Amino acid sequence: MTRARILEIIEASDSSDKVGKAFDYIILTFVVLSVISIMLESYKGLYTTYHNYFRIFETISITVFSIEYFLRILTADIRFKQLSKGKAITKYIFTPMALIDLLAILPFYLPMIFPFDMRFLRILRLTKIFRLFKLSRYTNALNIIGKVIKNKKEELISTMFVMFLVIIISASLIYYLENEMQPDLFPDIGAAIWWAIVTLTTVGYGDIYPVTNMGKVLAAIISLAGIGIVALPTGIISSGFIEEVNNKKEKKCCPHCGKALDE
Repeated sequence: MTRARILEIIEASDSSDKVGKAFDYIILTFVVLSVISIMLESYKGLYTTYHNYFRIFETISITVFSIEYFLRILTADIRFKQLSKGKAITKYIFTPMALIDLLAILPFYLPMIFPFDMRFLRILRLTKIFRLFKLSRYTNALNIIGKVIKNKKEELISTMFVMFLVIIISASLIYYLENEMQPDLFPDIGAAIWWAIVTLTTVGYGDIYPVTNMGKVLAAIISLAGIGIVALPTGIISSGFIEEVNNKKEKKCCPHCGKALDE
């Protein structure tokens, strides 16, 4: 089997390529089962009783993901034909999806190479949840959302910057208004940022709240402003999603007769 054919198989395939489609389904199945396994491992009773089975499945799934990762590196120079083999591999390794693939298998291999204490191992295991992001390679819905975020990144960055400014200003003001009355809850502006975020997003946990009259006025203003500010990213993503869906529909139509190409 040629490397070009391997690349065709491991890329998200259309319905006409049965081997490629089978490969997609295998990877998807292991991703879903792997995430379910991670969730079940959090139940101490289940993990203690079926520890060996969890370990066997982990080994099998890591083997599958490792083979997939190796094949993608093997065909990197075909993917990036304009680059030399070494540069193509380097470029592929640092692509977002390749990094996700690496994070999906890294927790399994690192303890074999480096001796870690149990606290670090528990943190390392958390990276296994990144396997869920592998679904974006095979799921059109996730691909559309990714394209929307990419197309609307300038608008989203501008909105996030405005939110950042409002949070910093709000935290600074509430600190000066409440620090004297509540030095334990508002010891510095850094601690006040938590209050500003919770208030701006209108979550309102109630763990920290103003007691001065001016502090309450500020909280009311920030809460009302938050309704509009937090809604901005949602509106941008929603409009981008609609645009992307409409573009996909237009591409599926014949440019000459206007009929759908699959008719």
